Amino acid sequence: MSNLGVPELLIIALVLVLLFGAKKLPEMARGVGRSLRIFKSETAKLREDDDDNHTVQAQAQAPAQPQPQPAQPQQIQAVPAPTLSAEEQARQLEEQAARLRASAASQADKRV
Repeated sequence: MSNLGVPELLIIALVLVLLFGAKKLPEMARGVGRSLRIFKSETAKLREDDDDNHTVQAQAQAPAQPQPQPAQPQQIQAVPAPTLSAEEQARQLEEQAARLRASAASQADKRV
């Protein structure tokens, strides 16, 4: 029974076409695909919820540790756009992004 070859699969396909019609088979396949996709996403959500419950319970059982204060957001300086060319604006934005990444990395190193 587990040895389905090409002739057996062709016979099954032919029977399906005769029973449901060639027009209905793609619609049915799409419907099954959608159902499986929904089922997969729902089971993934259930697993995530289950994992979240386990982490919450583990945190509740762990001894309380003082929470570090969150870092204050940095002020981004506005650059007057009309006086700079697009290349200069892009360069300045890249420099600001690099500074923000460096400060975030140094703060992360301090926490560890």
